[in-house]
Amino acid sequence: MSNDYKLFIDILKSAAKLLDLHPESQLHQDIITISNYLTNPNFRIAVFGPFNHGKSTLLNAILGTRALPIDLIPTTGPAITMKYGTDLRSRITLVNGTEIYRSGTEVLKQFAILDNDRRMRNDVAYVEVFCPHPFLDTGVEFLDLPGTNDTEEQDNLVRSQLLGADLVVQLLDARKLMTLGERENLRDWLLDRNIKTVIFVVNFLNLLDEGEQKEVQNRLRFVAESFRADLLSGFSNLYRVDALPALRARLKGDVAAANTSGLVAFEIALQNIVAILQKNHRSVRLPRIKFITSEVQHSLKAKIVTLQSEINDFENKCQEKNNLKQRAVSIIKQGFNNSFEKLHAWLSLANLREKYQADAAIALAENLFISWEINNIKKDFNELRSSLVEWLEKAYNFFQEQQPENLLISFPPQPQITIPPKPNHTNDLGDPGTIAVGGSIGWLLGGPLGAAVVGSITYLVNKNIQQDEKITRESYHQQVAKICIDAVDVYLSSFSIQGLSALANYEKQTEQVIRFTPESEPQEVTQKRQKLQDWQNSLNQLNRELEKTLGISIPRELEVEIKIPTAKARQSVYSFSGVGIKEDVGTHRQTQTRKQENTTQQTKTKNSSASVPPPPKPEDLEAKFRAWELDQEIAQMKAEMRSPNSQTSKQHQNQSQQAPHQSKTQAEKDKITRAYTSLGLQPSASLVEKKQAYKTLVKKWHPDLFVDKPQLQQQAQDKMRLINEAYKILLEISN
Repeated sequence: MSNDYKLFIDILKSAAKLLDLHPESQLHQDIITISNYLTNPNFRIAVFGPFNHGKSTLLNAILGTRALPIDLIPTTGPAITMKYGTDLRSRITLVNGTEIYRSGTEVLKQFAILDNDRRMRNDVAYVEVFCPHPFLDTGVEFLDLPGTNDTEEQDNLVRSQLLGADLVVQLLDARKLMTLGERENLRDWLLDRNIKTVIFVVNFLNLLDEGEQKEVQNRLRFVAESFRADLLSGFSNLYRVDALPALRARLKGDVAAANTSGLVAFEIALQNIVAILQKNHRSVRLPRIKFITSEVQHSLKAKIVTLQSEINDFENKCQEKNNLKQRAVSIIKQGFNNSFEKLHAWLSLANLREKYQADAAIALAENLFISWEINNIKKDFNELRSSLVEWLEKAYNFFQEQQPENLLISFPPQPQITIPPKPNHTNDLGDPGTIAVGGSIGWLLGGPLGAAVVGSITYLVNKNIQQDEKITRESYHQQVAKICIDAVDVYLSSFSIQGLSALANYEKQTEQVIRFTPESEPQEVTQKRQKLQDWQNSLNQLNRELEKTLGISIPRELEVEIKIPTAKARQSVYSFSGVGIKEDVGTHRQTQTRKQENTTQQTKTKNSSASVPPPPKPEDLEAKFRAWELDQEIAQMKAEMRSPNSQTSKQHQNQSQQAPHQSKTQAEKDKITRAYTSLGLQPSASLVEKKQAYKTLVKKWHPDLFVDKPQLQQQAQDKMRLINEAYKILLEISN
């Protein structure tokens, strides 16, 4: 039968090891006891009760010999197992594995009794007594346990050993019937652990007078009947045995005295009960198995739930963090693409000609090209470049990936022109005060001729005259104007080609900057996952073995579903699986558009530019405002990333909003009221309504809308300052 439980015992011990139980813990001791119990083929009867209740005396009476020490105080120390043997002998097994064999039981006085300090020897592991008794020869063994209610060490030993008994004989003292300690032991040590095959034996009843004996018997009968004994009907679970008179009668061979003591009746009942229970040994053991496995199952389940919760919390925090990062990726990519498109469009040759050719040619003619270059085309380029580079710097500060390089686009050298000689016979706008200087730095013009050249430049650019157009009777100032225009066109064409090429190369590095690398799982979490899987496997193995071998059904709450995440699924915890992580930045522009731009570079279309900058277009102002919004959102996300528990802190802030409002001074309340008025809002306005109102007012009063109206622009700046202050106040009370 012991082989039937071998796999179950191995699984149980493996579970105990995974639980990392302390060797002295009750559960660890119970697992050892139940494992030894299931490997023991004998039917074990444990005799226990409080100290000096006559347990050893009762066993000696049953065996008909003074095998166990009963006349020494203190008495039984460790548990003594009594088995069948051809002659009376003892075996002491020490903790170090040494076995001591002795004939008789005299050696028990040395190893199996308490010392003068009422302590058990700590070097003794097992004490066994072999006795040639016919009852023991039927596969029965007795277990003489130390007395309870004496020391905690002895109580722990008794409690553990009871789990490994098929039948329990609880000895009671008629003189102090069912003390509080005995009732607690009955409940905690037996009933609560599914040990219900119990027989009560009352001792010392002969020391009471006849009236007291009847009263005690009635009380004991009530206790015995109320105990849920798993004994077959027809058998009592309450017996009277006067242990010491029974032992004396048995040693003398006095059958009548043995009958009077109650020993014979008890022996007959005991033998019949054991014979029946031996046939159903499996059903006797099953309640003990259920108890101990339930303890192990619940311990494993509790650890699984706790550890799974820790892993889930970690994964949720990682997912929340990655969601923030993905939002930042999308926002930064959007901002970068917008800035890239603006700079890319600005660098197109058609745009450069339209925006700068006329003014550059005039500046060249007036020998002011360097100043014009610094204050116009370079200034505009630096602003567009800063807007583009700023997004990569945001990405680097946020994700700490590859550090971006600066966008470097070299400007061509100042155009070099050669002035044709002025015809001597021409009368076109002649002026003796005119000075014409040919060379590498341009022109110094004066008088009517200079004005004529400037006018011709504007005229030629506006009329889109091709460089190879043949003009009959071309005037001298028109020739000079064409030279300036052609020189500037070469300058702009060279700058456009170099700029677009540099911009294309610059775009390639964005993939390594605007992204976040999936974090590898921390070693601590990996170890927790492995431990969780081990616990889950152990619980499942235990459940399957209980169902398969022992036919024990498993409650739903103790079932566990093992989900082993794949490498891909585990990686998704630390990275965002949606589109965008490796999305190309700025490369969505169509190839056809670039082909058209390349074609445009070869077409020298000349347009004039206005001398007075026009007011900003609504779409330009919208783009500026959107860029501001993106900056605000990124700053907010970075603040959330730095927060160890953003959701909790937000909840805490929301819960504590009312207190600050109540403690505000009247001046602060007036300030808040003015802020609502400035944005045209009611005090009950939501955060979304505040943002929308602010956005509407910014689009209405942004100073860039009034660049051509200085007086109104100053008023707009004052208005925007009030709007910004009001919005800041309302944001603070909303957070």
